[in-house]
Amino acid sequence: MKAIASDLASIVNEENAVYLWENLETTRKESIQKAMATGKHPSCIVYPRTQEQLAAIIAEAYRKNWRVLPCGSSSKLSWGGLAQEIDVVVSTERINQLIEHAVGDLTVTVEAGMKFSDLQAILASSRQFLALDPTAPEFATIGGIVATANTGSLRQRYGGVRDQLLGITFVRADGQIAKAGGRVVKNVAGYDLMKLFTGSYGSLGIITQVTFRVYPQQEASATVALTGTAEAISNATDILRGSALTPTQADLLSTQLVSSLDLGKGLGLVARFQSISESVNEQANRLLEVGQKLGLDGAIYLAQDEDNLWQRLPKQLHSNATNPITCKIGVLPIAAIEVLNQVEMGLIHISSGLGLLCLNSHKQTLKIRDICQVHSGFLSILEAPATVKEKFDVWGYTGNALELMRRIKAQFDGKNILSPGRFVGGI
Repeated sequence: MKAIASDLASIVNEENAVYLWENLETTRKESIQKAMATGKHPSCIVYPRTQEQLAAIIAEAYRKNWRVLPCGSSSKLSWGGLAQEIDVVVSTERINQLIEHAVGDLTVTVEAGMKFSDLQAILASSRQFLALDPTAPEFATIGGIVATANTGSLRQRYGGVRDQLLGITFVRADGQIAKAGGRVVKNVAGYDLMKLFTGSYGSLGIITQVTFRVYPQQEASATVALTGTAEAISNATDILRGSALTPTQADLLSTQLVSSLDLGKGLGLVARFQSISESVNEQANRLLEVGQKLGLDGAIYLAQDEDNLWQRLPKQLHSNATNPITCKIGVLPIAAIEVLNQVEMGLIHISSGLGLLCLNSHKQTLKIRDICQVHSGFLSILEAPATVKEKFDVWGYTGNALELMRRIKAQFDGKNILSPGRFVGGI
C-alpha cells in the first residue's frame, strides 16, 4: 500500500501532499470511512494543487486499476451509497483558485476546491452572490456542491445547481482533461454535460473548474414565519403559491423543527422576500395578513434576526442526534403537509416538493419512502450509520433509466475506478 503513496508523491512532488492512511488525523479518517463499506481502507489520501497534477494522478490510477474516491473538504462525503474497495482518496480542496469574475456579465469561474463561503465573500465585494445555500457553507467546496446537487431553499426563486451552471472542466477516468459549456450566459456549444455531472457523486469524472451565473445582491430582505394547524398552514401555502407574491425562499417546517427554532407551535411556513424595500414590506405584510385571517400565529424577521433564522434552520436538521438518518425527498407539493405530519424533523420546499427529513429508524424510513412513492416521489438516504446503508437501498430508485445510467457510466468510466458503488444501482 505504501507503493501507491510513493507513486503519487513522485507525481505531486510537493511536501505534505500525500498522507498514508495510518498517519491521517482521526477526524479525517472518520469522515472518509463514512463514505466506504466496512473492511478495506484506502492506502492514502493525496492533495494535488493543480488540475494537471490531478490529471496525472488519475491517469496513473487508470493504468494501475486503482479505485479512487474523489472528495473536496469531505463535508458531504458521507452522503450517498458506500464506495467499494477504495485504494486512494483524492481531494481537490487545494485546487481552489479564482479564475475569472466577470462582474458586468454576472458570471464567475472558480476551481472546484474553493470553499463556498470564500466565493461568496469575493462576490460580495462586488455586491453579487451565488444563489445557492448548501449544507455546511463554511466547509463545502464548489465541486462538492455540484457533485451532490446541493442547492437549498434558494431554489424557490433561482432553481437548482443545474440551472446556474454555465460550464465545467473535469478530469476523465483515463486522466484526460475535458470541458463542456463556457463562460457566458448564452452558450450552446457542445454537449450539456453540466446537467449530467450535477448530482453524479464523482462517478463520471472529477470536476476541477466550474462557471456559474451570479446575481446582484438585493436592497432589502424580510422573512415571514407562520405557525399553526396543518389545515391552516396548507391553506396559507396554497394561497402563497397561487398569488403574485415572489418569495426567494419558501419552506414548510415540521412541528419539532418549528419548536426547536422557537417559532411557535404546530407546523410552520417560512417565506423570505428580497427586492427593493417597498416591495419587500408590501409582500411580507400581505402574507402576514393571510396568516392572520387563517388563525395562524405570525411574525416578520428582519436584519440579524432574519439571518440567524436561516442559518439555524439547516443546522437544526443536520445536527439532530436522536434522528440519525437524514434523507432527501421529493413529492408532489400538494403532499408535503401529509409527509411532514408523519415525521418530527423535516423541511419541504413549497414549489419543488424537494426537502430534507431526519428519521430515527430503518422501519420509519421504509414507511416514509412508501408514502413518497405513492405521491409520485422518492426518498434517498443522504446520511446514516454504515450498518443501515449496508443493508438498505440508499437510493430507492424505481424509474426506468437505470440501464441507461449504467451505459453512461461505462462510456465515461469503463474500468469503474471512480467512486465505485456510490451512485444509483451500485454504479
